[in-house]
Amino acid sequence: MKDEKVSISAYTKNKRNQKRNQKIVKSIDIAIVVIACFFIFFVFIIGENMLLKVILGSIFVIVMCIYGVILYETRPVTSSNTKIRKIVLLNNQGDEIDEWIIEDETALIIGKSSQDNNVDIDLTGTDYESLISLEHAVLNCVSGKWYIEDIDAINSVGIKKANKLMKNQLSEGSPHPISSGDTIYIANTRMLVK
Repeated sequence: MKDEKVSISAYTKNKRNQKRNQKIVKSIDIAIVVIACFFIFFVFIIGENMLLKVILGSIFVIVMCIYGVILYETRPVTSSNTKIRKIVLLNNQGDEIDEWIIEDETALIIGKSSQDNNVDIDLTGTDYESLISLEHAVLNCVSGKWYIEDIDAINSVGIKKANKLMKNQLSEGSPHPISSGDTIYIANTRMLVK
């Protein structure tokens, strides 16, 4: 019961931090728009030097493209209504080599099994087995929604959302929602959520 209260408290604290971070990002966005408007007005309307206009205009376009990519990569992903049925282990070429049906489960430990420790998703024998801890991560299903949590501080857990280009490293002890089509990285071992 006490562990459950700690998990709920950590989850609530994480939600508050996310809301605060979203407000900070909005403030930064507003500041960037104000500076960009001033920049455009000063350089292109008041300024007379054509070389300065070309150089600063090029820099402005490059910065806006980079900012657009960063904004696209960090936008929240709408959760998929597709129910997660299984986790599929992929090899280096992306071929499916093993799978675990999880649709009727509520909590699963990802790691390596030993004589003293059995895990639900056993990554013993994978290419990067030496980087995987006995208990590396945990999958929890809460109200029909799956979450992954990193429980290994040394070799972290990463996730690449289905519609994103880059993977993100998870913070230890912080649950992260997963949906169908996401790729989970346990050390360098890839698993596809289906």
